[in-house]
Amino acid sequence: MAENSSGEKTEQATPKRKHDERKKGNVFLSQEIITVATMLVPFIVLKILGSTILGQIKMSLHDFIGLGVSMEEVTVNQLPTLFYKGLAVFAIAVLPVALACALIAIILTLLQTRFLFSAKGFAFKASRMNPLNGIRNLFSLRGVMELIKSILKILLLIVIVWKVLNGWIGQLPKFMDMPVGQAFGNLCDTTFTMVTQISLVFIALAVFDYIFQWWDYNKRLRMTKQEIKEEYKETEGDPQVKGEIRDKQQAMSRKRMMQNVPNADVVIRNPTHVAVAIQYDSEHFNAPIVVAKGLDSLALRIVKVAEEHGVYVTENKPLARGLYSAVEINQEIPEKYYKAVAEVLAFVYQLKKKDFKG
Repeated sequence: MAENSSGEKTEQATPKRKHDERKKGNVFLSQEIITVATMLVPFIVLKILGSTILGQIKMSLHDFIGLGVSMEEVTVNQLPTLFYKGLAVFAIAVLPVALACALIAIILTLLQTRFLFSAKGFAFKASRMNPLNGIRNLFSLRGVMELIKSILKILLLIVIVWKVLNGWIGQLPKFMDMPVGQAFGNLCDTTFTMVTQISLVFIALAVFDYIFQWWDYNKRLRMTKQEIKEEYKETEGDPQVKGEIRDKQQAMSRKRMMQNVPNADVVIRNPTHVAVAIQYDSEHFNAPIVVAKGLDSLALRIVKVAEEHGVYVTENKPLARGLYSAVEINQEIPEKYYKAVAEVLAFVYQLKKKDFKG
């Protein structure tokens, strides 16, 4: 029982696991969203540009029919011209729809994958050629859901088409008495009504598929407790990660240290490379303690904070260097520095008394 429980993937995927899977090209993607969008876009483009496209096709057909009447024979030299004219008609009729479909498919794919391109997704895998894996996938939860979704789409499509055409077929005799333009317009209206109803149903299916794909993707990325433990061990042993942790700890330590500078009695500097902040609290410590120290840029920051909060700053090169090397933060100064520090503190206290009297 213990082995089975430890082998169950019950834990959510760690950020590292998600990052590794992403590098492999294993990302969340709902193909149904793309399919529905590429189905809707052609009708939207035709709705917007339909009259323009139809007008261009009508003019081109008129020109070709005119050529058929005026030209007695087609020479070899005329073939390229006719070919390019036909190609232009094809481009006008097809390219806007094709480009719109391709563009929306690319945009939706990039948005879902967060602009990921991984060559590993195109790499050859022998497992893909194994028919047993194909059969196993067919009867998996994912395969069953895809089958149910396909059957449901076909059934709904049949119902909607039958419902629309059942009311439209009875009006077919009336089309005989209509002008061609009016009849074509009615046909387009009926087509768009049918497409709208189909689209609403397919959008609902796409939303359901999106939610299912998201759930299934996270489920497949789940990890066992043992995998999380092993990953933690690997991460802790990574020098880069250790370095980042150490940098964060040092940054937090420096922040706490800088917060102690305003409480110091004096800052001893040398004159720009070293700074040591001293505080003396006779009730809690037997000797003065170092509350902050730093080199170069950190030393300048300590001096700046001290000056901003009215802490006295004095220059003493040997004392600053000696205290920096001998004393850690929040430690008492050694006995050999008592006299030198006491003289500095006595001078600071005298200045404070004068400022107070003044």
